Amino acid sequence: MITRAEVCAAACADTWQGAGEVLAHAVGLVPMIGARLARRTTSPELVLSDGEAYYMSEPPPLGGTAADGGTVEGWVPFGRIFELLESGRRQSMMGASQLDRYGNQNISLVGNWRKPARQLIGVRGAPGNTANHRVDYWVARHSPKVFVENVDLVCGVGNDRAAGLPFHHLGVVVTDLAVLDYGTDGRLRIRSVHPGVTVDDVRARTGFPLDATGVTGTRLPDEAELRLIREEIDPRGLRNREVPVTP
Repeated sequence: MITRAEVCAAACADTWQGAGEVLAHAVGLVPMIGARLARRTTSPELVLSDGEAYYMSEPPPLGGTAADGGTVEGWVPFGRIFELLESGRRQSMMGASQLDRYGNQNISLVGNWRKPARQLIGVRGAPGNTANHRVDYWVARHSPKVFVENVDLVCGVGNDRAAGLPFHHLGVVVTDLAVLDYGTDGRLRIRSVHPGVTVDDVRARTGFPLDATGVTGTRLPDEAELRLIREEIDPRGLRNREVPVTP
């Protein structure tokens, strides 16, 4: 049986297809699997790190660092990350606590910014990411609390605010239900739905209308990809913590 998490991992891997020699920045278990899968299949030039301080040509299984095995290619101190970001030699898949129809992202707070109802992780590197290189998003729980009419604070810059940002590039949003991309008007739309999911399911769990013209089924990982995911990249099955196995 192919699980929903494995479908999502393959969809994440597709975002780095043909990216070339750029540093993959992946936030979340499933995106990390996707980056490593892309490196082993469609994007052999993709640069990976152990998430701490080293480039890894052969990363250890998910959950490990350079100390746990793998092949270290070089040292990547924190300052070097900013150089890569500003030069555009990086491609990020970030998370989102809120996203609106234009891809404006919030990871900082919920509620009025003067007195928020909930404090999150802060703006962090989202503005620089969306100003300098391609950014995709990963949402492990597709819901109207995430996909909202208006985000409470703009962290990652959306398509309606990108005037004057020549390197702004929003790719896709992969969720546990579907893959979304952006139409010519800059608004999110449904590109594909995962097995067992309908367009109505996605729309019911989104806080704004979504165009579904030309929607397809999300592709399934092939046998080679499944072997890599299950035996080499994530043998402990950590992916199922983020997207649980369902009947």
